[in-house]
Amino acid sequence: MFGPTWTVLYILMGVALFLVWQQGLNTQGVRLALFVFGVQLMLNALWSIIFFRMQSPGWAFAEIILLWIAIIATLWAFWRVMPAAGWLLVPYLAWVSFAAVLNGSIWFLNR
Repeated sequence: MFGPTWTVLYILMGVALFLVWQQGLNTQGVRLALFVFGVQLMLNALWSIIFFRMQSPGWAFAEIILLWIAIIATLWAFWRVMPAAGWLLVPYLAWVSFAAVLNGSIWFLNR
């Protein structure tokens, strides 16, 4: 379930990114939107390292909260440039919300 879900989510993220980038770097809000997208993408990658490699669900939970906030910021920034791009990130936000609940449960149950 995780592999196909992430594949679809990354496709949606890529389309959203393309729609925003296509507006041009001189268009108001595009540079900020691209920067915030990059931040959330780095946080996305960092979560896997913390949770799986470092096996630290507590720190991963703290990090996924930051990721969740970064996704909200990205969604908002994309929405301001092109509403369709913002809507494309809603499934990603929902999935990370679900992952945060799972991560928090694992951390809480294994303290």
